[in-house]
Amino acid sequence: MSENKTPSDSEQSAENRSLLNKSIARQAGLTIVFLSLVAVEPVAAQDNAVCSADNLPSMIEGFFQLTTALGIVGLAIVWQADSLIEMFTLNPEQKKGLKRHKRSAMKSAVVLVVLGPLYTVAGSIMGLPLAECVDLVPW
Repeated sequence: MSENKTPSDSEQSAENRSLLNKSIARQAGLTIVFLSLVAVEPVAAQDNAVCSADNLPSMIEGFFQLTTALGIVGLAIVWQADSLIEMFTLNPEQKKGLKRHKRSAMKSAVVLVVLGPLYTVAGSIMGLPLAECVDLVPW
């Protein structure tokens, strides 16, 4: 007996759906990129509306400093709580999970602290209007 090596109708249908989904996703991505370029044009034409607004730059700076401080305090709380729980945990899998959680919290805090200065430096290099009048360095 010879075996039929051709794909079944359901396999072909699944493959067609997959190709269709990829095509739709690609078209949606291109549409979003195109619309963002067109929609950003009028905003870029304004004469630095953020810097000319009363108290808005200082409010943005204060909000960023507050969220950074809360993130660092949150890291300290999570780190201490995980360390305390880890002392009373006997299961090695739970200890590994707690260590992963501590590493994840540390990564989040590092990203939170690095993003402000990175935006300030990169924004001034790229000439972004918000970087001219808002200092996002949390210290």
